[in-house]
Amino acid sequence: MVHPEPGPARPPRRRRDRQPQQPGNPHPPRHARALEEHGWGGALIGTGWGRPDTFTVATALAARTTTFQPLIAIRPGYWRPANFASAAATLDHLSQGRTLINIVSGKDDLAAYGDGESDPAHRYARTREFLQIVRKLWTQENVTYQGEHFTVTGSTLALRPIVHGQRQHPRLYFGGASPAAEEVAATEADVQLFWGEPLDGVAERIERLKQLSEKLGREHAPLEFGLRVTSLVRDTTEQAWADAEAKVAAMAKGAGVVREHRWRTAVGQRRLLDLAARGEVLDDNLYTAPGRFGGGGAGTTWLVGSPEDVASSLRKYERLGVTHFVLSDTPYLGEIRRQGEQLLPLLRT
Repeated sequence: MVHPEPGPARPPRRRRDRQPQQPGNPHPPRHARALEEHGWGGALIGTGWGRPDTFTVATALAARTTTFQPLIAIRPGYWRPANFASAAATLDHLSQGRTLINIVSGKDDLAAYGDGESDPAHRYARTREFLQIVRKLWTQENVTYQGEHFTVTGSTLALRPIVHGQRQHPRLYFGGASPAAEEVAATEADVQLFWGEPLDGVAERIERLKQLSEKLGREHAPLEFGLRVTSLVRDTTEQAWADAEAKVAAMAKGAGVVREHRWRTAVGQRRLLDLAARGEVLDDNLYTAPGRFGGGGAGTTWLVGSPEDVASSLRKYERLGVTHFVLSDTPYLGEIRRQGEQLLPLLRT
């Protein structure tokens, strides 16, 4: 992910999407350094109970890099807002302003870490309060806030996030497609992340969120938009599609594995799974078949093609107003290099 301000002659922001490895695996620092070397801005560090702690991983990677920006996924309910605000501000100082945050409200193994809030409406209401308190603590002193889910009284951080230019604190990314989630995004997030939907679906959601921001009286800078999608890039179009179809065929052989019901019933995930009914390939090269055989989240749909094919598609999203891109494919290290060398240069011109 590259971080100039968006504009007609400048590239959108891009980063790799990767999940932390298991404890003891030495790959994360190697991946982070490779991201720097090959022109990426950083990586999303995904969260989920049973994975390594995202803040610990992000701190270790920031200490071993100079430009790498960790996009740290965290969950309200696992964190209290004041504890989180302090931790994020501290890491922001240690990393010299490289910290980014992805707020996740979807269900996880709630009981494992003591979160009893399973109702979606209440989870998003809690997320709204969480974001409001965190912003206040990052920018104000003697914060007092009385909410349904969280309360702080006379709270002041000893260490605030680094301020430079228009940046007052770490950028807050957020995902979610339900009406409750979109209200949180429209009023409290900095960047709304979309999954790999077709251009018409993304355009419709951008317009709706802009109208919702105005209707609900958004008090922050205008909401920005991002795309999180798998990008399968090969030297030629033909090779890319041959590899994509081979990967899906391999997935189909193991399609007996049933994913968790709570995950597949998320509104955003259902939107992606429903795309297969419109066709196996949408727009120019959005491949929907992976979702039929177990692909989920950013892996439900893939942008497939040569570097030129995928760059052209990403530029079309950019013209709709998408300025942040979280791209992913595996194996991570090989794709960091391949796409860094073949795809990113086309997006900088």
